Amino acid sequence: MSKKELKTNAMRILDRNKIPYEFSTYECEEFTDGIETADKLGLPHEKVYKTLVTTGKSGGHYVFVIPIEKELNLKKAAKAVGEKSVEMLHVKEITPLTGYVRGGCTAIGMKKQFPTVIEESAKELEYIYVSGGKIGMQLKLKPDDLKKAAKAEYGNVIFDEKVKG
Repeated sequence: MSKKELKTNAMRILDRNKIPYEFSTYECEEFTDGIETADKLGLPHEKVYKTLVTTGKSGGHYVFVIPIEKELNLKKAAKAVGEKSVEMLHVKEITPLTGYVRGGCTAIGMKKQFPTVIEESAKELEYIYVSGGKIGMQLKLKPDDLKKAAKAEYGNVIFDEKVKG
């Protein structure tokens, strides 16, 4: 397989914007979650992020990029995008809306530019891994480069760690 065949829309956008990235591929026939993906590639879980798509009360759509082991706090997410509430987009709507399939969805290069929020903890990391735009492909890039390519903002949108007493 040539490098040209491996290019996804997300990678072409990164190239066009001269944003450096590395990519990894792995064998995968169907959807696997981010934790399984990280384990297949031997990646540290805290550096692997998943892309979630939501629908707001207004009918608008919003994208959130959060660590794979964390859960999106819908109240914080809604507040971050100025909505009364948001809910997860139904799986069958992902491809028609974004152009990506479940498990291969990335914040870069969706059919339409949606407001995007990257969990603010990413700012502390030198680089993160996100889906490359298809199942079996991961991109490694700096959080600020993802922010630029996805026209995103940072925000606190996950549940806080439980305080053990």
